Amino acid sequence: MKHFLMTTLLTLCCLSASSKDKGDIYKFNVRGADGKEMSMKDFKGKVLLIVNTATYCGFTPQYKELQKLYDTYKDKGLEILDFPCNQFGEQAPGSIVEIRDFCTSNFHTTFPLFDKVDVNGDKAEPLFVFLKEQQPFKGFDKKDQTGKFMDQMLRKKDAEYDKNPDIKWNFTKFLVDRKGKVIRRFEPTESMMNITRAIKSLL
Repeated sequence: MKHFLMTTLLTLCCLSASSKDKGDIYKFNVRGADGKEMSMKDFKGKVLLIVNTATYCGFTPQYKELQKLYDTYKDKGLEILDFPCNQFGEQAPGSIVEIRDFCTSNFHTTFPLFDKVDVNGDKAEPLFVFLKEQQPFKGFDKKDQTGKFMDQMLRKKDAEYDKNPDIKWNFTKFLVDRKGKVIRRFEPTESMMNITRAIKSLL
């Protein structure tokens, strides 16, 4: 009996440790805008807002709000990580150089830009697979007109679109704390005020 209890405790401890190991983003490598591989460990100790972006989307003006957020809180430990993605309405069609030029000339962005990625499907960037596992889709706020519109648009294409954790559209955001734990997911319709409050609570 004593041996059984010890074995059970050891198993539980191992499972707990395994879950903890899965809980941070630092095991992933990503490609920078220059195509060079870099480790997410480079952002260890920072509060991160990871965003899949597009240059020709109705939500593209959010770049301006993101830059304002970055200017306000970067010295306090915030990093915004920009991953262009062309999977939603093919609204990020350009090369990474064209995307960089668009963002810097139109929105004066200075936060890190990464290579284009897929965020859903068989070729999804492993980092985004992990982000979705940690924070699956919880629905749009249907009291908000834009949220209601997004729900209706996506439901016409797939009546059960909300039953999977996939990213639904451009400018979905994942908030990561200083220990690399993914703690919140914000749909593109979420107000920047709510996002700012969540970020401030971690800084």
